[in-house]
Amino acid sequence: MFSYCADPTTLEGLKWLSCYLTTGKHMSLYWSLGTVLLLLAITAPTALLFGFLGAMSARARFAPLSWIGKTYIAIVRGVPDIAFFLFFVIALDQMFEWTRHKVKCPDWTEPIRQGNDFVVCDAAKLPLGSSPQWVHETYGFSLAVLTFAIVFGAFAANVLFGAMRSVPRAQIETAEAYGMTHHQAFWRILVPQMWIYALPGLSNLWMVLIKATPLLFLLGVEDIVYWARELGGAKLARYSDYAHGDWRMWYFLALLVFYLIFTRISEIALERLTQKLSRGQATTGGEALRKAGA
Repeated sequence: MFSYCADPTTLEGLKWLSCYLTTGKHMSLYWSLGTVLLLLAITAPTALLFGFLGAMSARARFAPLSWIGKTYIAIVRGVPDIAFFLFFVIALDQMFEWTRHKVKCPDWTEPIRQGNDFVVCDAAKLPLGSSPQWVHETYGFSLAVLTFAIVFGAFAANVLFGAMRSVPRAQIETAEAYGMTHHQAFWRILVPQMWIYALPGLSNLWMVLIKATPLLFLLGVEDIVYWARELGGAKLARYSDYAHGDWRMWYFLALLVFYLIFTRISEIALERLTQKLSRGQATTGGEALRKAGA
């Protein structure tokens, strides 16, 4: 990065540290921080969409649809996150490859399951072996986003289902008495008001999602935990220009500070959002704002 970094053996103090922190591997650490933030930016609205659809299904008047929604919520919430992440990603990847295999290689005669191996034709593999590295990384990241969204979508569905039931039923009945259809009352009366009831649960879920990002490491994505462990391990002079002892404690301490700062910023933003949504609502928070402004 800097011109004086050409010979690390001649460096000392801050110059050595500045060169050490700008090596190629440290740049990968900084990029992985962006990967975590991108995961959160994509997963949060996707999980909320899964949750909204799950909550709508759970409260549907059509019994089979209601059973599907409630089953989704119950099963995903009942399975440990790590077990679900390890199983679902493998199963999803194999399902995609099996589908492509049936379409692209109809003349294949060998069994796909060969002992512990899952064997498909080369044209069916995802991604293809000839694909560039960024395709492999994007595919792995996409599987991670989908898995996170399904897992946290089930928890969001449970929160939203409870929030929908918290909106006073009398308001829905009044809207229908004034001529609104059930569909109109749902979108114009229930949905706008349910968010204030759902926000405490969704806020907690957002914090859990932030803390769950290190699970990316289990999915094969090189996240900040992977690089902290990689860079913090002891480096000997014969293997590295920047030799040092076991610094993993300091790297993980930096991660601790990062997550604490991030969660604190989230708390401030969520508190302001709660105040905004509370205005005009017949809730404890809304009444407090009304009396404060009176």
